[in-house]
Amino acid sequence: MSTTDNPAARLQALFEGHRLTPTQRRIAHSMVRRAADVPFLSSVELAELAGVSQPSVTRFAVALGFDGYPALRRHLREVAPAEPAAAADTASYNEYQQAVEAEIENLRHLAEVLADPAPVERAGRLLAASRPLPVLGLRAAAAQAYGFAYFAAKVHPDVRLLNEGGTMLHDRIDAAVTAGASTLLCFALPRHPKETVEALAYAKEAGLTVVTVADSAFAPVAGLSDLLLPAAVGTQLAFDTACAPMLLGRALLEVMCDGLPGAQTRLEAFDARAAAKGLFVE
Repeated sequence: MSTTDNPAARLQALFEGHRLTPTQRRIAHSMVRRAADVPFLSSVELAELAGVSQPSVTRFAVALGFDGYPALRRHLREVAPAEPAAAADTASYNEYQQAVEAEIENLRHLAEVLADPAPVERAGRLLAASRPLPVLGLRAAAAQAYGFAYFAAKVHPDVRLLNEGGTMLHDRIDAAVTAGASTLLCFALPRHPKETVEALAYAKEAGLTVVTVADSAFAPVAGLSDLLLPAAVGTQLAFDTACAPMLLGRALLEVMCDGLPGAQTRLEAFDARAAAKGLFVE
């Protein structure tokens, strides 16, 4: 799918090369999530969508090189003439149903991103080639890192989970590099811990290629990632939901398996051992 056919990709291209503040990254992220609707939103509506002030939206447009928000919106309408996306009738939904609908929208957006599989395929090859493979995820991202590492260990000969911060984190990165690691996979979700940013900077200095699954292409870790794969989180409930990052992680596992000689043999061997030990009840 070309950027001409993908509103989200058009917006991503518009933001590339600009140094955005955290508030501006939030606006950009909100615009990407509602790419089809953005050309029809007022500055006040976009501010409410992003949870920022209306002047912040104006400053954001100026940072992108426009005279103001009207000029930005006019540009978007010119390059992407389309009707606003039809919104689902969710007025009668309770808060839990609305949270589910928001996650469904995140998954739809991920499906649009994956229409071009090249970045995920490149990432999978990098992960498959790394021996060992360190997988980093702190705080809110720890569960995603653990889930990936759990399944990856069934097919990859040496997966090293880094899901705790502290003074030993750099030591564990050093150990992985000394053992021959070439790539580090990071899951980075909000709120983004300072330790994650510091760990990625350290990994880059150590010579590792950094592949990151993050909630947005504008996340604080973007500048420290050689390859960033965005997957939005849901924000409707008190705590964020991360269905899209989890699914993206599984897609990475699929590609990694394709790049690992003997992956199927290792899976079959595990199944045989599990059956012999009676690990599962089914």
